[in-house]
Amino acid sequence: MTKDHLERWKSEKTAAYLSAAVASAEPSPAGKKLFTGMAKAAEEQAAILAKDFKAPAFSPSARAQLIAWLVARFGPRKMRPVLAAVKVRGVSFYSGPVIRPGHPMPTDVEKIGQRHQTGAGSLRAAVFGVNDGLISNTSLVMGVSGAALAANDVVLTGVAGLLAGAFSMAAGEYVSVKSQREMYEHQISQEREELELYPEEEAEELALIYHARGMALEDARSFALDLIKDHDAALDALTREELGLNPDNLGSPFGAAFSSFVAFTFGAIIPLVPFLLGAKTSAVPIAAALAGISLFMIGAVLSLFSGKSALGGGLRMAVIGALAGGATYLIGSLVGGAV
Repeated sequence: MTKDHLERWKSEKTAAYLSAAVASAEPSPAGKKLFTGMAKAAEEQAAILAKDFKAPAFSPSARAQLIAWLVARFGPRKMRPVLAAVKVRGVSFYSGPVIRPGHPMPTDVEKIGQRHQTGAGSLRAAVFGVNDGLISNTSLVMGVSGAALAANDVVLTGVAGLLAGAFSMAAGEYVSVKSQREMYEHQISQEREELELYPEEEAEELALIYHARGMALEDARSFALDLIKDHDAALDALTREELGLNPDNLGSPFGAAFSSFVAFTFGAIIPLVPFLLGAKTSAVPIAAALAGISLFMIGAVLSLFSGKSALGGGLRMAVIGALAGGATYLIGSLVGGAV
């Protein structure tokens, strides 16, 4: 027995335990059937692995027991990211049904997973990055302006805040995306090994997922068996359907860090513009006006993702920025007067 075999056996037993917990908490009959099947499939795969060694008695870890409790408490749908992280299969069930008006079951490899793809994520992240830089640096500039510092001091403070915030955001984004990518790559690697070890069982799992979304079971099995003949296509489908991941969108840590740095910098430079152009006494009201207009535009853009009114979203963001900038200006005035 190798350590790798034991770890994979434990992983399958844990997946079976958690799949059963999801089945128990899932309110829909289709979901119950799917995750009961997934629990059975995981037990069968654990049994295949156990043929190579004498398996010890299995006891779920404290982490697995906590996840099972959280699933029972909050429901499987809300716990989807956690379930995906511990490799519970079939979590793409919560992405919505495959068969619905205008969205037929995929009939070829190229169509698999297309419903997961979206171009809005990067735009949304960029808008939030600009928003973070704008609000934080506007508040900083308003605060030091309220303390009646010289324009040069305001610029120095604003540039320092811009650089500190941009590097902090970039570092945080790099670590976040890098850690997430490593986790996803590990899960995909496990799925690749399982596909090589027991392809028929993996095909059955895919069939159960498609059946849970409305496809006839025999049609789902036929589709999955055809799909599993192409190793790369099968791995792609398993990654999307079992793990709920899109292998095309794992993200680049360096790209994410650079984008975050640029977005934050773009937002943070806005309140500094009048000071850099030598507006002198009118620099503060111009900076406030620029920040207000920019925040309104950001709020309007964000309304595209929420489906709310552009006017309402813009005004809300402008008010939030005004409150933050006004508060720091007042605090700066009080502190500046005291010293």
